[in-house]
Order: sequence, then structure tokens, then C-alpha cells
Amino acid sequence: MAEPAKPLLIKRYASRRLYNTETSDYVTLEDIAGFVRAGRDVQIVDLKTGDDLTRQYLLQIVAEHESKGDSVLPTNVLTDLVRSYATNMQSVMPQFLAASFDMLRDGQSKMLEGFAGIAPPMAGMPGFEAMRKQQEAFMKTMLAGMPGWGGTTPARTDAEPAKEAPEDLAEIKRQLAELQQKLSKL
Repeated sequence: MAEPAKPLLIKRYASRRLYNTETSDYVTLEDIAGFVRAGRDVQIVDLKTGDDLTRQYLLQIVAEHESKGDSVLPTNVLTDLVRSYATNMQSVMPQFLAASFDMLRDGQSKMLEGFAGIAPPMAGMPGFEAMRKQQEAFMKTMLAGMPGWGGTTPARTDAEPAKEAPEDLAEIKRQLAELQQKLSKL
């Protein structure tokens, strides 16, 4: 069984400069955002105290993107997050958010598998393979910037039955409805 990759260690000096221990050079917040977008886990520690500053810096990256107009989080979601700090929801929120993102990643994988799954019946059509690759590239590009998604799909072996796209869509709709029910209960 393969060992999970160690996070990229970034050290923050007293001058607040951030040092990449792998490449032995200084990095910016945008560099760190790029590492995360590329699927790399990072850990940012204060050199003097050893305190883990990862969450603080990741929140700063999100705040900077939101302030530049790269809005991903609707105002009502941000409002609910702020409210959760003052209620007993604070203990439930991390698990809920993690489960929500897991569900979205799973849905993305199933959707991309669906593109591969429709290939056998239509594979003989002229230009189908190019169209399938274009659709897959579009989906990967569209979803690649989302945290932890990476835009990749698990490889499908010939032993696995091809899934029909409508079943995948129905499953995604079911998961979305389930998520909406959980949100309304909160």
C-alpha cells in the first residue's frame, strides 16, 4: 500500500516571508494557491514557534480571491458560516462541509465516467472519439480549479461495466436533493 505524500512544508520567517523547503526559495500566497490547485497538500509553520499556520493562510487565499471578484462563496453561505461560530453548529459544520465536498468530488468522477461509459455504442461514429475527448477536457478544465478535484477521473478497466449517463445524472440529482435537505434542516 502506497504511503500518502507528505505535505509541502512552507516555513514562515519572522519577516513574514514564506520559504518553500523543497525548492529552497521564497514563495507568495499565489504560489501556495497554485500548489493547492495542483492537488498538493501544504503545511505552513512558523519557524520560531512551530505553530501550524496553514488554516490562517488558506483562509487568507480564499479572502483575497473573493475580494478580487473571483466569488465562489455566496453571501448567504458566508453569513451562515459566521453565524455557525456563535452557535452549537460550530461542532457540526466541519464534518458537514467535508461531506459536501466529498459528495461533489464523487459526483464529478461519476459524471466524467459517464462520458467514457457512452463510448461503446457510439464509438463507430466518425469523429466521436475527438468529441468525447473534447467533452472530457472541457469538464476537467471547468472543475480543475475546485479544491481537491484536480480534474482527473479514475481509470475504467474493461472488466467494469459501462455506466449509462442518465443513471449518473439521476444519482447526481439524488445527491444534490439530499444535500439541499441537509442544508434546509440546518
